[in-house]
Amino acid sequence: MKVLSVNDAAFRKYGRVVTNVDFTELVQEMKKTPVPEGVVYEPSVEALEALPVMQALSDTVYGEMPIQIGYCNGHNTKLNALEYHRDSEINVAATDAILMLGLLQDVEADHTYDTSRVEAFLVPAGTAVEVYATTLHYAPCGVDGQGFQVTVVLPRGTNYPLKKEHVRAAGTATDNEDCLITAVNKWLIGHAEGGLDVGSFLGLKGKNLDINE
Repeated sequence: MKVLSVNDAAFRKYGRVVTNVDFTELVQEMKKTPVPEGVVYEPSVEALEALPVMQALSDTVYGEMPIQIGYCNGHNTKLNALEYHRDSEINVAATDAILMLGLLQDVEADHTYDTSRVEAFLVPAGTAVEVYATTLHYAPCGVDGQGFQVTVVLPRGTNYPLKKEHVRAAGTATDNEDCLITAVNKWLIGHAEGGLDVGSFLGLKGKNLDINE
């Protein structure tokens, strides 16, 4: 799979490189977090949120909104699913990592999406990117079989368990997004080969992409 750089012009429709915040301490603290064989996601980590970057991100990137700082670490080479939020997500790479991305605008009226549209981008270690709310994304991938450590910054409460019942099968209305919501502020489109929980909407058409293929 072709992998571009987040510094490439092709990345601009998906996000931007964040240069107005100092992430040095955050990257150092991230080096202490575990890197499992699979993939682990922690939405809020006290040690990361205790750093000065917490206030800096809230003030300058999120316009004083309450935020959470967690991480997604592990080993991964496949797409498996794509998700989106109603707000931008900040990813800070403590190691080299690859993001596979798509555009929400390309999701069909029946909530399906062709994986041939996905593009892959390398986020070099120490680099932070803003992934726009209109960008489809999921777990990062490692580089050359190595594990990855990526900080995930989102509005406070995102990715926590839902408090209400939501439709768990695709409806007939073209605006029925409810079948995609799997957590607070999280809409998910899975692949049949992605190993997702029962009930997840499996709307990704085409190959379950692998960065090594």
